[in-house]
Amino acid sequence: MTPTTDATSGAAPDATAPASTASGGYGELRAQLATLTTEAFRPEFAEIDRLPTEEIARIMNGEDSTVPVAVSRVLPEITAAIDATAARMARGGRLIYAGAGTAGRLGVLDASECPPTFNTDPSEVIGLIAGGPPAMITSVEGAEDSKELAADGLDRLGLTAEDTVVGISASGRTPFAVGAVEHARAKGALTIGLSCNADSALAAAAEHGLEVVVGPELLTGSTRLKAGTAQKLVLNMISTITMIRLGKTYGNLMVDVRASNEKLRARSRRIVSLATGASDEEIEAALAATDGEVKNAVLTILGGVDGPTAATLLAESDGHLRAALAAVRTT
Repeated sequence: MTPTTDATSGAAPDATAPASTASGGYGELRAQLATLTTEAFRPEFAEIDRLPTEEIARIMNGEDSTVPVAVSRVLPEITAAIDATAARMARGGRLIYAGAGTAGRLGVLDASECPPTFNTDPSEVIGLIAGGPPAMITSVEGAEDSKELAADGLDRLGLTAEDTVVGISASGRTPFAVGAVEHARAKGALTIGLSCNADSALAAAAEHGLEVVVGPELLTGSTRLKAGTAQKLVLNMISTITMIRLGKTYGNLMVDVRASNEKLRARSRRIVSLATGASDEEIEAALAATDGEVKNAVLTILGGVDGPTAATLLAESDGHLRAALAAVRTT
């Protein structure tokens, strides 16, 4: 299973047709969009195209500076969602992101960076994007309008009650994201709804609603801007802090990093050095004795144990290095 999962097959022939097309008009959808702060028009920027480039850049920078403040307003809700996610993953559950367009791409991005950063299996954190992998680089028309495609994608992943599904949608109304959360909740999975509008359908559908209200965009309705930045910040928190809770770090060191290239191999040695203060010779010996596993190498040095013992202690400690070190020191 790869972090990017297809969500296009298995639906009825007309499952991706927009509801507004079927009804013969877009009046209802236009009315919905008009109520969303992320779609609001900013009259003060109506002639932004006539401004000097540096002035536009200053305006954009000022707009972007408001995003962390918006995120800070929902930190208690984010905290509760992370703790619940970590508890599920500690029992073997997976973290599954589901979204369309920019939101879906951000989910796939976060999922794809977990294996090299935290040495997770690609099947542990998954990005489900409306339209499947092709939607990462091009629009797949109609895919976001189908709740059925989202449910089908989750079913093909073999969704369980131990999994966590995070629906991502700037508007908070995208049928694909809402459908994913509704289907997951019906299956007993933990559900999180991340949106950038208040009182959203997505937050209402989820057990944990995270509404980061960033306000209208510089370019009307272009939610790849502030809304996308807000979503990226929250997804960073969800994955990173969950991995910290699961013992994937030692302090602020990525001791579970997967050394898959020269840069990461150099980083692995630096991490062991920072964690232990050992000499280069000791570090090389420890990595050789642990098949290059950084966490195990740190334990062999700080705990004074051999490679196999380090592996056993970490297994008994569910991968938590501090717990494994404590076990060494009490024996």
